[in-house]
Amino acid sequence: MEESSPERGPTEAGEEIAASELPKVANGDNQGDGDDLSDTTMAAASQTSNIKSEQTQGGEAEKKAADVKLEDFLFEGMEDDEDEEYPSSSPPVKQVAKVESPVQDSRGPSAAYSDPEIMKAFYQRLFPFRHLFQWLNHSPQPTTDFGHREFAFTLQNDAYLRYQAFPTADLLRKEILRLNPSRFEIGPVYTTNPRDRKTLRKSANFRPLAKELVFDIDLTDYDEIRTCCDKANICHKCWSFVTMAIKVVDAALREDFGFKHVLWVYSGRRGAHAWICDRRAREMDDSKRRAIAGYLELIKGGAQSGKKVNLKRPLHPHVSRSLDILKDHFQHDILKDQDPWLDPSKADHLLHLLPDKALNDSLRKKWDSAPNRSSAAKWADIDALAKTGASRSLDAKALLEAKQDIVLEYTYPRLDVEVSKKLIHLLKSPFVVHPGTGRVCVPIDTRALEAFDPLGVPTVTTLLDEIDAWEQPDEDGDQMQVDGSGPTGTRLQDYEKTSLKPYVEYFRTFVAGLLKDEKVVKREREDGAAADGMEF
Repeated sequence: MEESSPERGPTEAGEEIAASELPKVANGDNQGDGDDLSDTTMAAASQTSNIKSEQTQGGEAEKKAADVKLEDFLFEGMEDDEDEEYPSSSPPVKQVAKVESPVQDSRGPSAAYSDPEIMKAFYQRLFPFRHLFQWLNHSPQPTTDFGHREFAFTLQNDAYLRYQAFPTADLLRKEILRLNPSRFEIGPVYTTNPRDRKTLRKSANFRPLAKELVFDIDLTDYDEIRTCCDKANICHKCWSFVTMAIKVVDAALREDFGFKHVLWVYSGRRGAHAWICDRRAREMDDSKRRAIAGYLELIKGGAQSGKKVNLKRPLHPHVSRSLDILKDHFQHDILKDQDPWLDPSKADHLLHLLPDKALNDSLRKKWDSAPNRSSAAKWADIDALAKTGASRSLDAKALLEAKQDIVLEYTYPRLDVEVSKKLIHLLKSPFVVHPGTGRVCVPIDTRALEAFDPLGVPTVTTLLDEIDAWEQPDEDGDQMQVDGSGPTGTRLQDYEKTSLKPYVEYFRTFVAGLLKDEKVVKREREDGAAADGMEF
C-alpha cells in the first residue's frame, strides 16, 4: 500500500475517535473489513440527523427524476454560468491573450496541503463531483449502484467515518463541503443502504454485491531493486517501474481477460491504482478476484529470499508478451538508470541467479578486478564469458532461461495483491488530494503513458493560485481577465482555468464511454428477459 492511513476502529453512532486511540488495521489504509472496521458514523448525533434529513430529500428527488438522453445528462449544465460544481469567476472586464508562464505558489512551499480552507476551496471549485457520480452510477438516472455505494471519510482530526452513502451527487457534495475531509475512499455497492445496516434483522442481509476490480502499484515494493530512491521518495528514474507495471498489467487485463474500461489513477505520491470498471469485473466474487490477482502475480518472496522468479517452460503467452514489453526497459531503465549490480554485494546476488558455478567463478574474478564495473558491462560479461568456454558443462538453454527470469525479477510488476482479492476493500477516490504532497490523484492517460510526469502533477495550492492568476489588475488598476471566456463567449468553469483541465476532460471521456456500453448491456439484458418471458 502506498501510505499508512489513520488507524481505525469501532465506534458507536455520534462518536468521533482520534487516530491515536484506535487499533491498527491489517493491510494498511485501504483495507475495509466489516468486522475489523466496525461502524463509525458522524462526528455528532445532531449531524447524523441532518444527514438523514438530506437523504430523505434525496430519495424524493430520485422518485421525481425524469427520463433524459444520455448525452444530455452527461453534458447538461457544463456551460451554465451558475454551475455550482465548477463555479466561475466574475465576468471579464478586459481580455488579453493568455500568458504562458508558470504560476508561482503564493501560499509557499510550507503550506499545509490539508489546511481546511484550502481543501474546502478545492472541493467547492475544482473537484469533479458530477463525473464521479456518473462513473459510479452507471446510468443517467440515480440508481442503487451509487445510492448503496459506501464512502469513507478521513476528517481533518484523523477521525474515520465508514458506511456513508448518498442517493445523489448533490448530497455527496454537500456532505463533503460540510465535513471537509482530508480525503475519502470508495467501497463496494451493498445489498442495502450502508447507513441502514443496523436496522436489518439479520446481519447476513447486509453484504457487498459489486465493486470495481482494483490493483495497487506502490514503489516501496521495489525498494530492494531501485537504487535512486527509497521509502516515500520518488524520481523520474524509479517512476519507470510504475510505467512498466502499467504496460504489463493493462495489456493482460485487456488482451487476456477482455476488459475494456480500465482507469489508471496516480496515487498522489509513489504509485498508481487501476480501476477495472466493466460490469463483468464489478460483479466478480472474491474467488474470481483472487484468481485474476494470482494470474498477474509472478514475483514471489521477500527482500531476504533468493530467486524470486521460478517459471515453467514453455513460457505462458502472458509471460512471453511481458518479456517483449519489458526487454527495452531492462536495457535503459534498469541497467543504465538503476545500475543495480554496481555494488559488489548486489553483483553477488546476480551470480546466485545464474545456473553454472564455473561461469559464476569466472565472472566473480573478472568483477573483483574491476570493482566499479557498470551493471550494463556485467550483464554483457555473462554472454561474453559463456562464449569463451569458461565452463565446459554450461547448459546454454538453462543460461537463457535464467537470464529471462532475471529480467522479469527486475522489471515485472510487483503488485499489492491483497488490495485486489476482496470486494470489501476500500480504495482512495480519484481526484482527492494527497495530504503529504498536495498533489491531486489524477487519471493517467495510457495513450501517452511515457509522457506522464508524477512530479509535474498539479498540487492543490498551485491550482488555486492558477484560478487567482486568471483575473489580475492591469497597469491602470482596472480588472482584466486572461483569456477568460470560451470561443463562444461562455464563461469558463474554474477547473478549465487550471492545469487540472486535461485530467478532468480525460476522466469525462472515460466515463462517457463506460456509460455508453452500460446502456447497451442494459438493453441486451432487458431484451433477453422479455424473450424468456414469452416462452411457454
